[in-house]
Amino acid sequence: MELTPSAHLDTFARDRLPPVDEWPEMVFDLPSLRYPRRLNCAAELLDGTIARHGAGRPVFRVGAGGVWTYGELREQVDRIAHVLTGDLGVVPGNRVLLRGPTTPHLAACWLAVLKAGAVAVTVLAQQRAKELATVCEIATVRLALCDVRSVDDLVKAEVPGLRITTYGGDGPEDLLRLAAARPPKPYEAVATAADDVALIAFTSGTTGRPKGCMHFHRDVLAIADTFSAHVLRPEADDVFAGSPPLGFTFGLGGLVVFPMRAGASALLLEQAGPTQLLPAIAEHQVSVLFTAPTAYRVMLDNLDGHDVGSLRRCVSAGENLPEATWRSWHERTGLRLINGIGATELLHIFISAADDAIRPGTTGIPVPGWQARVVDEQGVPLPDGEPGLLAVRGPVGCRYLSDPRQREYVRGGWNITGDTYVREPDGWFRYVARADDMIISAGYNIAGPEVEEALLHHPDVAEAAVVGRPDELRGQIVVACVVLREGAERGDGTAEKLTESVKQRLAPYKCPREIVFLDALPRTPTGKLQRYRLRALE
Repeated sequence: MELTPSAHLDTFARDRLPPVDEWPEMVFDLPSLRYPRRLNCAAELLDGTIARHGAGRPVFRVGAGGVWTYGELREQVDRIAHVLTGDLGVVPGNRVLLRGPTTPHLAACWLAVLKAGAVAVTVLAQQRAKELATVCEIATVRLALCDVRSVDDLVKAEVPGLRITTYGGDGPEDLLRLAAARPPKPYEAVATAADDVALIAFTSGTTGRPKGCMHFHRDVLAIADTFSAHVLRPEADDVFAGSPPLGFTFGLGGLVVFPMRAGASALLLEQAGPTQLLPAIAEHQVSVLFTAPTAYRVMLDNLDGHDVGSLRRCVSAGENLPEATWRSWHERTGLRLINGIGATELLHIFISAADDAIRPGTTGIPVPGWQARVVDEQGVPLPDGEPGLLAVRGPVGCRYLSDPRQREYVRGGWNITGDTYVREPDGWFRYVARADDMIISAGYNIAGPEVEEALLHHPDVAEAAVVGRPDELRGQIVVACVVLREGAERGDGTAEKLTESVKQRLAPYKCPREIVFLDALPRTPTGKLQRYRLRALE
């Protein structure tokens, strides 16, 4: 595959792409995916959307009725871009770290970095000094734009040669003060190649050194022109909201890329847990919601007194959506949750379904523009109905930054996501487990999510996570970690009731041999369950 000549003066990112023969096979079978060879995704999302929909439409909403229009956002982005290239010496290809809570200013910084031809490395505000130091080391970051409220851990990281420019403070060198001093002069976006790296998204790194996933300018538009355009189908009057932060690609797509591609707006909440989302939905007439299954379960327990009638689209991703949660949400709200599976390596969702195509208990079918199949360890396709590894390819593919694990993720031209799936005879894909979460007990293969699904049917269970624990006799035993609903009592009696409830739904060999009661399940800042911590529990 021949790459377009790069606009990057700093060639770090392109120099560290994996060899082309280690890339997955790319698929561009939709007319909307045939992008020009020169493309700046930030210019397309901002200037292109203004050309189509006008500058006066709202783009970002904040609490207490604050609204940014597309025109106001463009002026701020262009001012910041001038500061980047004028005051801070940024050249195309430099990596720029972005850190802070979810605000319009963070989104404006992201757009400005891309418009200036630099590479955005957005991290989570919750990440600590050691994690930040690792990211900066891997990506060789020398400039950070950081919300003044989130700067402490970045300073503690003591990254050699890192210049930190804060925003939202009172100092004379504050980014927003520097931007305000600039005349309102349009910034001409750098004419990046469609296959120039636009961003490096890091995996959570819960079980080892995080991997930097490099995504092109065309990739950013491709996720909008596949999942968003064909499954979500947003309208210009939609108001998006959700819990994932912008440092998580689920949030970047759902709160910036998708609404802006459609000329819609997004409510950006600094605190976006279930208890904050419910009142915000009514106050801001949110119509499209992005969050994880856990949040939907919590919201179900707190729906009384909250008006969610403005919602028309609810997307669930980040972890498997149990059928019980889908049905409870549908019964209470009349809304059909859009389940989906995505990956940082592929930027966003690639298997999903909406409206009448939704089949509770399954993830869905490949999103238009994507292909999927189930294979064995050697990459050989398996018959329908037989569990195996999920293999995916489409317009976006895994490209790790100088990481030998590229050869594990990409095999035979396909992205191997690490999920165990079954393809039904009619083409629907059903989640079984993470490939490394399969429990083998006394010769039986037991999928933890299946046992979790059974536990969640019991009215006393708020959350459940199932892991395997080493056992001398059986190899592994099934251990269920359970968070009870308020009022339910911990103890042997409750454990026995839960075990009997599971036995009514599953074969006896799948039932937990031990139940551990917890106050909360351990999760990453992006909301993903940390099963390795549960396995380490005594």
